[in-house]
Amino acid sequence: MLSKEQNELLTRVGKGTPMGEMMRRYWHPIALSSELPHPDCDPLRQPLLGETFVIWRDSDGKVGVMEELCMHRGASMALGRVEEGGIRCLYHGWKFAVDGTLMETPNHADPRVRQRLKAQAYPVREHLGLIWTYIGPKEHEPPFRHFAYENVPESNRILFKLIVKANYLQMWEAGTDSSHVGILHSNVTRPGWLAEGGTKPVIGDMVTEAWDDMSPKLEIENTKFGFHYVGIRKLNEQKNNVRLTPLFMPNGRIIEFPDFYTTVFDTPLDDQTTATYLVDASPTRALNLQERLTRSGLLSEKNYRDNQFLPTWEGRFGQDREAMRAKQSWSGFSGITQEDAVVTTSMGPVYDRSMEHLVAADAAIVRLRQRIMESLRRFQAGEAPIGVELADLTHMHGFDHDLAPTESWRDYAPDHARYYRTDD
Repeated sequence: MLSKEQNELLTRVGKGTPMGEMMRRYWHPIALSSELPHPDCDPLRQPLLGETFVIWRDSDGKVGVMEELCMHRGASMALGRVEEGGIRCLYHGWKFAVDGTLMETPNHADPRVRQRLKAQAYPVREHLGLIWTYIGPKEHEPPFRHFAYENVPESNRILFKLIVKANYLQMWEAGTDSSHVGILHSNVTRPGWLAEGGTKPVIGDMVTEAWDDMSPKLEIENTKFGFHYVGIRKLNEQKNNVRLTPLFMPNGRIIEFPDFYTTVFDTPLDDQTTATYLVDASPTRALNLQERLTRSGLLSEKNYRDNQFLPTWEGRFGQDREAMRAKQSWSGFSGITQEDAVVTTSMGPVYDRSMEHLVAADAAIVRLRQRIMESLRRFQAGEAPIGVELADLTHMHGFDHDLAPTESWRDYAPDHARYYRTDD
């Protein structure tokens, strides 16, 4: 468990906090390209790390990220007019370009004010459906990162965004946790449970005998991007199932599925809200967003609308207790993403980890916290945070293989040893 002081240190991400300042040294996704569908469309008002920004697309299709409040008298630029190559404040008509250049000041004819002043605008990269920004010190701007999902055909890649009222660390730890997959997600993973309910399990997709081993052995190694670990589950005397999961700083992970993988960014909007960006990619087949939302339990608008996860304790998150009693559903929910969002939200906006009791199955959670603490230590000592200098993460991947007990899982992740080996 963590002390209350350590918990505060890791969960608070606002400007001026240790974690917030360290996170500002990385690029972060701030919106989907689809949220700005065309030039001069409506601007977005978007929080990130406890600050609020306006995001907009100009007449040429370029994206700007600026501080929300107009530098003149503080009106929200998210209410502004997006027109003729800029965004114009409604209050007095001051107009800005995507780089913060002050283009017009209708209530002040002297051109010297336009030459002297410039709004705070931030670096932007729009890449494969995501809009990224860097809001840290200019002199420490890191290289823009590239991931393995970039190497599949466009038809084999989808992305979506889920905003949950929970601290980023709750979401990140849920994605780090191996032992919960065969328990919380029993409906779609565990043939033993499905058989108890009278459902003949169909082996394939996510259903495999491996998940009936609910107490996996974990082996963990640090890497330059953060760390990776394998969950080892016994299938029989001849085979173990071995699943490798990479965790990368400052808030990312890769989750392996049978025929695709998901790169996840649990991006803090503020201390109590997380925007999780999920990029699915498959080397073998085209992907369909509706299929993915169905699997995730997010197809219904009562659960998911305008990127928001909607269920709350009012209505008990929509849990179906009758289906639980009839052994038709383990959790009373449907879909792996829905189940994760419910349990992390149920912990409260910021969980107090000084109250928990950890076991061996939580070893990856412990390592995650240790690596965050180590990254903070380096940052506060004037060094670069973990992995911030890595531009090429295309060799970072997970896997899910059935191996003989004598086989080394490290042989299946040679790129990690070649490109991301670390001595710490």
